[in-house]
Amino acid sequence: MTRPVARAACASLFALALSACVDSSGPLLLDAKPLLGEQLRLQFYSLRKGLADEPEQATYKWDGTKYVRTGGGMTDIGGFSVHPLGRNNLIVQTAATKRPGIFEYAVARKLTDGVYQVTAIDEADADRAARASYCRHAGESHCRIETRGQLFVFARATSLRKKGEGSLVLRLADGVPAPTR
Repeated sequence: MTRPVARAACASLFALALSACVDSSGPLLLDAKPLLGEQLRLQFYSLRKGLADEPEQATYKWDGTKYVRTGGGMTDIGGFSVHPLGRNNLIVQTAATKRPGIFEYAVARKLTDGVYQVTAIDEADADRAARASYCRHAGESHCRIETRGQLFVFARATSLRKKGEGSLVLRLADGVPAPTR
């Protein structure tokens, strides 16, 4: 896995509105490493029906366990980490700032060097048996999961789907100042 792939994947998750998707009441992926280096700078776009819109930049710094936002937009994103899923796919795990203690997940697919599509892990992508066995309804959650294995079942199902929604994330060169508004 290359640094640009991991960098974009991590931050991409934060650009998503992940309600109605797979979540957990604590982090399921505890083996986070600074795969993206100590700092990263990303450009996010909302992706709907294959069209990119609503650009926003943010910077992140590794705090020893996760990446935390240090500047720019994406203020609704807490910390995040990125983990290998296989091939050109990564799992992004983020703490939901609007739901303390809840963690949300997405798949980041590498499209080309420095460019990733991030899609929330959606229980509807998995088969009926997986949903019936693993999803628990709790509060606002449509699918609360409890184990790493359950997460990988849903993540693999989402990674097989080609969706035109989610986020498009570009890794920006380090040291280039952000544009002023």
